[in-house]
Order: sequence, then structure tokens, then C-alpha cells
Amino acid sequence: MSKEIENDPKLPGTFKDFVKRFPKLGQTHQLIAEAVEEAGPLDKKTLALIKIGISQGAGLESALRSHVRRALQAGATEEQIEQALMLGMNTIGFPKTVASWSWAQIQFQRNRDEQ
Repeated sequence: MSKEIENDPKLPGTFKDFVKRFPKLGQTHQLIAEAVEEAGPLDKKTLALIKIGISQGAGLESALRSHVRRALQAGATEEQIEQALMLGMNTIGFPKTVASWSWAQIQFQRNRDEQ
């Protein structure tokens, strides 16, 4: 496992454990993520907002919070992130939208607490 992953307190422990157990898969995962990000013209903020929507649709709370954190780091506002979440309402439904909005609120508060 890379020192960057090992020392990042924001990464979930399960992810770190998996990468430690299967380092080649972790490295490949990272290489694919970097290649996809570099494959087109989208900036980091837009990429993070799209990944929020993907995580929302898949019901992945931990991933959604991670991409909310990354979107904020890339300059997205809380309002922009909330709008990205609201875009899913007609597709995934009201309850899943509210759930994912609540997950984003947790990350917003964590970011405020760290500042």
C-alpha cells in the first residue's frame, strides 16, 4: 500500500485494508481512475459532481461523502453539490435523494469542523 493511501485519515479503513491485502488491485484501480480523469476535458470539480451523482444512484454512502469532499476541495459550493443531488430525484426517487442529501450534510459538517 502506498504511504499516501496509508496515511490519509479520510480514506475508509475498509478501503485501506483491501488495498493492503491486494496491492496490485489498488494500484490498478488508481491507474484507471487517473486515466479516466485525463481522458477528456472535464475539470476536477465537474468530475467530482458527476461522481456524486453516480454514487447517489448506486446508493454508495461512503463514496458519495468522499466525492462531496473532493468536490469541495475542487471549488464546488454546497449549493452546487445539493443541486447535483437534486438532479437525481426524478430518476432515483425522493427517498434516495433525501438519503443522499443527508450523507452530503454529514460531509459538509465534517469539512466545517476541520476548518
